[in-house]
Amino acid sequence: MGSELLGGPPGVRWSVAIGDAESGDVITSCAPGEKLATASVGKVFLLLELAHRILRHELDPLTRLDRGRVEPVADSGIWQHLATDELPIADLAVLVASVSDNLATNVLIDHLGLPAIQRWTDRLGLTDTRLLDVVRDARTPRHPPCLSTGTAAELVRLLHLLATDDLPELGTGPMVLGWLATGTDLSMTASAFGLDPLAHTDTDRGVRVVNKTGTDDGVRADAGVVFGQQRTLTYAVLADWTPSSSDDPERDAVLAAMRHVGHVVRGMSNTQA
Repeated sequence: MGSELLGGPPGVRWSVAIGDAESGDVITSCAPGEKLATASVGKVFLLLELAHRILRHELDPLTRLDRGRVEPVADSGIWQHLATDELPIADLAVLVASVSDNLATNVLIDHLGLPAIQRWTDRLGLTDTRLLDVVRDARTPRHPPCLSTGTAAELVRLLHLLATDDLPELGTGPMVLGWLATGTDLSMTASAFGLDPLAHTDTDRGVRVVNKTGTDDGVRADAGVVFGQQRTLTYAVLADWTPSSSDDPERDAVLAAMRHVGHVVRGMSNTQA
């Protein structure tokens, strides 16, 4: 997939890969090794560590955690708008997966420990794809520059490991994908499938899409698994740019290009290899 197929305004840095979920092979790509900011996509590592501990019986998913243990944080998520101060760990996992809940993310990171979550990068043989920090309303020079980073090549490898459950603890892949299946953000690459963003855990139109997205100023990232009629594919589409104005006119073109990649994936998933 050449950069000319992505289109979009000049100045956008892309990292794109489409892979075979079973073999892990990359089928087509554009700058797949380009390391970019991925915003909330790195929260997948949090879900990995959480599933790992639950399956090893080191953590009770019904344990309730109090949001008062961390500083309030805004933007994505709904826990900040709910009345209850405590929720079970299992519910927090769904909040992270479904609406990329920042408050639930930070409470879980506080409970699990960031170093344990970050060790997954090395355990899975990755280099540039990792969760760097907790979610912050404001970042200063003493903080990591972004929440997470990644490359499209490494993200499709991670998704391959999840889809085949080729992980240290059997069952980790299905558990993480089960949480991610509740994701409501189909605004990027996944928009090409025309699914109901609030109800797509089951197959619809012959396809099931499980994805995790990340959004920040000048960042759009979407990585997922597509269970199609003929093939199961993985994809990662990452875009970083510097908005030219407060209106961010580049964003529409970036989203259109990401949707274009989604149409490519959709067509491939319905065609035999």
